[in-house]
Amino acid sequence: MEFNKIITADSLEHLKTLDENVFDSCVTDPPYHLQSIVKRFTKGPAAKHGKDGSFTRLSKGFMGQEWDGGDIAFQKELWEQVYRTIKPGAVLLAFSATRNYHKMATAIEDGGFEIFDMINWIYGSGFPKRKNLLKPAHEPIVMARKGVNKELNLDECRVNGDNPKKWTKPKGGFWKTDSNTKAEYVENTKGRWPANIIHDGLDEEWARYFYSAKASKKEKDGSDHPTVKPLELMKYLVRLVTPKDGLVLDLFAGTGTTGEAAILENRKYYLIEKTKKYIPVINKRLNKYNSLFI
Repeated sequence: MEFNKIITADSLEHLKTLDENVFDSCVTDPPYHLQSIVKRFTKGPAAKHGKDGSFTRLSKGFMGQEWDGGDIAFQKELWEQVYRTIKPGAVLLAFSATRNYHKMATAIEDGGFEIFDMINWIYGSGFPKRKNLLKPAHEPIVMARKGVNKELNLDECRVNGDNPKKWTKPKGGFWKTDSNTKAEYVENTKGRWPANIIHDGLDEEWARYFYSAKASKKEKDGSDHPTVKPLELMKYLVRLVTPKDGLVLDLFAGTGTTGEAAILENRKYYLIEKTKKYIPVINKRLNKYNSLFI
């Protein structure tokens, strides 16, 4: 299997051309499909356009992005192909929006995966999309696996932050028992056990969880992509579910953050991106590592 590649193609159609059991993980940020006002609530032309054209604008997708339209992330067939191409025991991590998480999770499960957890990325920044909505302050990340229950790379993702308050037990450990001895708390000096929460450092109370702020302007490097994920977050996720020297798949590559994260974590990447205008952005980002592209 070729690696360190970026493929310009429709994800579903390209996955159909690949062999089975080739990827060690899949870490991806699919379209959130927040465009559904026209499709779900309107029928006639008057309702489609509204008085101010708002329905028409929203139908184009999140922040007017055409790639956020459609329903690819809700299609069972897509996740069946991801399931087919990743190795037994491999883990899928897929971002979603709170409003549509259930649709994508259902499609992933129907595609053959076992959903075994959800990571919640919590952040302080954000703005409500309409006056009658709450401000978004977190994004759910589906955790699903293919069959065999393989261990996560927990030791590589332990959290070393100290909580300012006194712990009642040493950090990072677990209770060890057997039939002949009393339960004993065993400390792990590598840090605290990774949790299913990632935060942006809002308060000292969060020190026990992995920290990741939103992507900065510097990280976005002039890209107009509205959902660029922070590099530190993607590095954390890649190393959590991908073995060293393993091959991670991202079927919605965007600006290539997963590829850069894979390089910096000594993993290999395979990126698929349909929107051609983002290919130069990915090339610029990854060429500094002398990566190979097609």
